[in-house]
Amino acid sequence: MSKPVSAPTTIEDMYAQQGLSPIAGVDEAGRGSLVGPVVACAVILPQGLIINGVNDSKKLSPQRREELATRIKENALAYAFGVVGVDTIEEINILHASLLAMKIAVEGLTIAPKMVLFDGIKLPVGLPCEAVCIKQGDSASHLIAAASILAKVERDKMMLELHEQYPMYGFDRHKGYGTAAHKAALLEHGLCPQHRIGFCSGHKKNKR
Repeated sequence: MSKPVSAPTTIEDMYAQQGLSPIAGVDEAGRGSLVGPVVACAVILPQGLIINGVNDSKKLSPQRREELATRIKENALAYAFGVVGVDTIEEINILHASLLAMKIAVEGLTIAPKMVLFDGIKLPVGLPCEAVCIKQGDSASHLIAAASILAKVERDKMMLELHEQYPMYGFDRHKGYGTAAHKAALLEHGLCPQHRIGFCSGHKKNKR
């Protein structure tokens, strides 16, 4: 006698009931920044595990992200990062750099997923398993939200390190995004080697 299958309550449940488990969620951070790398994370959590408080990283305070990142790492079956730097971003554009970072993250997992849930509307090419895009996935999928938190926390750490090298730009505050203070610093100091030239049109480039 077959065991009844309950109706799926999450996107992850839906794919797990199709036999597509383990499932990874993937998201990136830094796509809209004027400086530094784009960082992606892929994460696999135990099927059915819900970590209270996990949400789109942009809706969380830095302290809350740090707390949740620790809990996600403690509970994850596997997680991995993909980092694509400024030179590659300039060469292949930010969209393709983001897709590349996400693919690197998936390939870095120590457990091979059968399904990958990506935030966004475009998939990387050449993935080793089935995958689907979910628009606004960091709000719709627990796994993508977890990946968004890990990616954001990891990239913020990189920006704090960059701040130590170039304190005049205030990377510790705005993490490289185009705030008024960042744009004013660009006009005063020019670009540092980690600025994305294509993102900084109209600003002085004399110190690149």
